[in-house]
Parts: sequence; structure tokens; C-alpha cells
Amino acid sequence: MLDVAGAAVAALALTGLLASQVLPINHPLGFGALAVVTFLALYALLVSLTEGAVMVRDRLVAVVVHGLAGAVVLTLGFVVVFTVARGATALPHVNFFTQDMAQAGPLDPLDRGGIVHAIVGTLLQITIALAITVPLGLLTALFLSEMPGRLARLVRTVVEAMTALPSIVAGLFVYATLILALGVPKSGLAAATAISIMMLPIMVRSSDVVLRLVPGTLKEASYALGAGQLRTVTHVVLPTARSGLTTAVILATARGIGETSPVLLTSGFTAAMNADPTQGPMVSLPLAIFQFVKSPEPTMVARGFGTAAVLMLLVLLLFVAARVVGGRTPQAREDRRLRRVAARDRGRARDATAATLATTLATAPRRPRGRRPVRAPEPLEETP
Repeated sequence: MLDVAGAAVAALALTGLLASQVLPINHPLGFGALAVVTFLALYALLVSLTEGAVMVRDRLVAVVVHGLAGAVVLTLGFVVVFTVARGATALPHVNFFTQDMAQAGPLDPLDRGGIVHAIVGTLLQITIALAITVPLGLLTALFLSEMPGRLARLVRTVVEAMTALPSIVAGLFVYATLILALGVPKSGLAAATAISIMMLPIMVRSSDVVLRLVPGTLKEASYALGAGQLRTVTHVVLPTARSGLTTAVILATARGIGETSPVLLTSGFTAAMNADPTQGPMVSLPLAIFQFVKSPEPTMVARGFGTAAVLMLLVLLLFVAARVVGGRTPQAREDRRLRRVAARDRGRARDATAATLATTLATAPRRPRGRRPVRAPEPLEETP
């Protein structure tokens, strides 16, 4: 730890000296890159004074890995803090969560208008998209893992190609097929269909990887006991991979809930509440952020960052709910069942003990009521 601290301080000092006296570095990114390279060189030099070459490489890799992890955490923290700070002026207003923008304009103060229409639209669209994506993606992943062959390889290739599909292309595809060719109006249903196209390859690939991790010995034991393939899949494979499948759903939800361009093409924009996903434009939170932030008015920009903070909170709540549901593994369910059985047995034992005690008290002979009999005093012995 002291080596890391000493190398960091020396790297900052040496980088500052080089940037001010030797190298024409004026940009912060250049200064940071030079500082990182200098730090790694000085740290390797310090470790090499007491350790061998293998330990030097090990320490360098450890420092790089921890540094990258810290950079990711700092970046995420900066994004969250910056978003919440910019939207802090809009978040305290109750109307921001209970009203829409039908009666509010760009010049209106923050105590008028809100994003309830965007929240409802996002929840409806992502629910419909999940209803389409989860069964289709799970069945496709089961087909790829349980029925290998030429067709499975072709499907896997198509799914991998769809992973790199731009979101605007998915929106154009739904717009051309559903809206122009089939005459479906712009609506939340069309937007959910476009979102499901973006979520499907993530769901299939993640589920396929998880299902492949199920030990083959479990499936072989199920077959040996006489179970068929369908029963093995439903009672062995899926319960074993439940936690990983939940992670796949989370990844697919994270991909779909932040899409903007497909929703703009297939659903349109509206400032009023629309809870019917089959008729009329339906706005989502990412689309509302886009519309708010591009406005030059400070109040609209504050609404945009406040909407972004609400979107992050909504995603966090969905992730927590998914992890709670997915964390109920068969072993955990069995432990909870055993605890419930033990609690029920203890309750029955207490009830049986209380009933036995009540029966004993009821059948015991009772002393007649009234005055207690007076016992005659015993005669005193005479002393000689």
C-alpha cells in the first residue's frame, strides 16, 4: 500500500514537472494519461527493488484491474451525482410526479407540469416488451442449448448479428411493417414491438450462456430416473438456471428501457397522458428527456435532468425486484419450507401442551366451596 501511495505521489510530481518544463501538455486528458504511465513505471520500479519479475507483473496487473474498477465506479458516481444535482430544482415539486405537460409550456415555472405521462408510458411499453421478449427469448435459448444442429447454428448467428443492430433500424423496420404496411397507428404497442426487437438478442444470448452452465450430470440423472426431456427442462434445467435467467432479463430490460429513437418513430410525442397502448402517441421517459433537454429554457432543462433521475431510480427498482425474484433458488425455497414446517410443528406442540394442561385442570378433583374446616389443635405434651 505504501508503494502505491509513494508511486502515485511521485508520478504526480514528475508529471507536473514534465508538463510544465519539458512537454507541451495543456489538456487534462494528456496530463492524466502521462500520469498513469509514469505511475505504472515508478510502481514497477519500486516493486522490483524487493520482488522478482513474476511478482512485479502480478502487482502491475492487480493495480491496473483495481484502477479500472475504480474508474468505472467514479464515472458512474459522477453521472448519478451530476444528473441528480442538475435536476434537484425539479424533483422537490410534487406536481412533477403527478401532472403531465398538457397545460404547461417551456416558460412556465417548475410548479406546473410534470412527467407522469412519461412514467406511465415507460411502464406500459416495457411491460409489453417483456411480455413479448421473455417467452420468445427463453424458448429460443432452450432450442439453442437443448437441440444443437445446423438450424441452431444458423439461429445463433442471426442472434449475434442482431446484437449489433442499430436502434434506429429497428424503429424503421416496425414503422415500415406495422404502421405503413399493416396500418397500425402510432402507439405504445408499436413502440413496445420496436423495443422488444432490441431486447430479444440480449435475452437470447444471455439465456443461452446461462443454460449452458447447467451441469450435464443433473440432466443425466434426470434422464436416468425416467424423466423425459420436457420434464427435465422444466424441473431441472430452468430451476437451476433461475438466477442467471433473471440476470438475462435485467440486461434485456436495461437495453430496452433507455431506447429513444424507436419510440420517436413508432409512437410519436405527446404532452398529455395516454394510458391506452393501442391508440395515440405515447411518450416514454427517454423521449421526454430528449425533448426537455434540447429546449433552451432552464426550467425545461431542469425537467429533463429530473426525468433522467427518475429513470435511473425506476431502473434501480426494477433491478432490485428482479434480483429478489430471481434469488429464490430451489435450495432457498426448500429452506424456507423447512422453516415453515418447523414453526408449524412448534405451534402444534404448544397447542397440544395447552390442551393437555386444560384437560388436567378440568378433571382434577375440586375442593368444596365454603368455609375451610377448622382443624382441632393438637394436645400439648405434659412435662414431668
